[in-house]
Amino acid sequence: MTLADQLTVARAAAVPFVVLLYEWDFNRNEYWATALFIVAMATDWFDGRIARKGGRTSPLGSLLDPVADKILVIAVLVVLIDERVFPGWMVAAIVAREFLVSGLRLAAIERGVVIQARDLAKLKTWSQATAAAVGGFAAAGAWDDSIAWWALLVALVLTWVSGLDYARVATRLFCGGRAVA
Repeated sequence: MTLADQLTVARAAAVPFVVLLYEWDFNRNEYWATALFIVAMATDWFDGRIARKGGRTSPLGSLLDPVADKILVIAVLVVLIDERVFPGWMVAAIVAREFLVSGLRLAAIERGVVIQARDLAKLKTWSQATAAAVGGFAAAGAWDDSIAWWALLVALVLTWVSGLDYARVATRLFCGGRAVA
């Protein structure tokens, strides 16, 4: 297992600790949870940089990296529904898109084609992570929940625009054409 893979696994392993910190009631717990979330998400940048710099991308890393990102971000978004920072419908719309695109990518794999992560999808991931961090600080009382709401709205729009981009690529693939890289 490469260092990049280890960072990815660490990001996924951070999920229960981030959730526990949000749920555990002690002084400034939301700040601690948000800080751990930010550190865990930062490993996404580092593991990608390490893998590309060393030319050592692995099948395990390619599989786990987007899954670790999704699990971590979605866990925080769901927790922040309970904290009354985010409305459930917005988080549900994000989760629905994630499942739909994952299904499209699996269907492509069944046809022997890997649909690579698109640049727009990478922007989507970081907009979701930013919204989750902004929401975490709102839960901590650093600022008004409306700021977090707007951050999540931006992430929601980018999430669905990115999903439509994947659907466009998948349509070409399933209709006999070649997928666009």
